[in-house]
Amino acid sequence: MKNENKNKQMIKGTKNLALWTLLWVASLALASFGPKFLWNENTTWSILAIVTNTAFGAGMIWANIRYLSVLDELQKKIQLDAMGIALGVGVVGGLSYSVTDIANVISSDAEIGFLVILISISYMIALLVGKKRYA
Repeated sequence: MKNENKNKQMIKGTKNLALWTLLWVASLALASFGPKFLWNENTTWSILAIVTNTAFGAGMIWANIRYLSVLDELQKKIQLDAMGIALGVGVVGGLSYSVTDIANVISSDAEIGFLVILISISYMIALLVGKKRYA
């Protein structure tokens, strides 16, 4: 009975995290593309979109914390290990990428989107490796 309740909590937490993540991604798209395609660079609308995106981002962070709280110890370890690796890769890779821009080693400007992709890929790989290691 206890296991069944824990599974229901995990499913609920997963759905809640997915909802907040979807809201955050959609609001990020709105904040990014709205000024050009929807409201012709109107600063008021842009600020409103950015504040909304930030609020949804805070909700997503809170949903992630709540999700982690219902995981069992092994799942928490896998998640936290993956997050730690992604943080390290993001900081080291991001600063290296920035320095290549500052030193004019790369011809274009360093874009944050590439850093987000790097962090996401390293997180997903670390999750897969962690799950395989403990399976």
